[in-house]
Amino acid sequence: MQSQKNHPQLFSFEFYPPKTEEGAISLHNVHTQLAKLNPDFFSVTFGAGGSTRDKTLDTVIDIQSQGVAAAPHLSCVASTKDNIRAILKNYQDKGIAKIVALRGDLPSGMLSAGEFRYANELVDFIRQETGDYFQIHVAAYPEVHPQATSAAEDFKNFKRKVEAGANAAITQYFYNADAYFYFIDNCEKNGITIPIVPGIMPITQYTQLFRFSEMCGADIPRWMRKRLEGFGDDRASVQAFGLELVSTLCQRLLDNGAPGLHFYTMNQSAPTLAILERLNSKA
Repeated sequence: MQSQKNHPQLFSFEFYPPKTEEGAISLHNVHTQLAKLNPDFFSVTFGAGGSTRDKTLDTVIDIQSQGVAAAPHLSCVASTKDNIRAILKNYQDKGIAKIVALRGDLPSGMLSAGEFRYANELVDFIRQETGDYFQIHVAAYPEVHPQATSAAEDFKNFKRKVEAGANAAITQYFYNADAYFYFIDNCEKNGITIPIVPGIMPITQYTQLFRFSEMCGADIPRWMRKRLEGFGDDRASVQAFGLELVSTLCQRLLDNGAPGLHFYTMNQSAPTLAILERLNSKA
């Protein structure tokens, strides 16, 4: 973990673009609350095939108007060099200097990925077009990407993104700290020293967590799954258990040198604030 201890511990928060005006107002209130914590940045997701492109930009502009750096997600699936070039130019014109570069998901029914096949190709293109203007974050998978043919091949894919010019990485969420520590050890053995920030998913309801984890390949340990199942419809108990479990995970990560935490907020502030309050009380 020595490579990670060399970086400052910074916090960031992720949102998805709201679909309605009511959702936009709610999200504005959420990121206004979280902005008081002086995060390094807020990231905003990009729908499959760029389906939320305009809403992502609108959300990013709203965030930056509050004086907090915003990092829009940019996925290469179903994209062309021309439209990525136009998006990058638009972001530069708006003073946006951080990007989360991802492969992204194929929209339903689409068979071709477009001009870019993998995230490393997108990172390389951004560097060719804009030099060092953007700070580029990429994804990392301590528990292995669900579509990877093997752990070794998945790690090679991550290394390609770093070599293409990524400045930092954000992991998929996980509940097993050892998976992260092992991943960092492997990175250090391969000369990778960029900050790799653990992704953190607060636990508010079990069915939603199970569905997300099935899609993204995040492992829910059996003991944890059984405890959550045992609470049934008792949401208060699920949240209390989740708060204790995730807070303990975050503390262990930070104590061992993780360069901060990246919270998947699901456009809510209360669960993340509760975790951070618990961490601060132990500081």
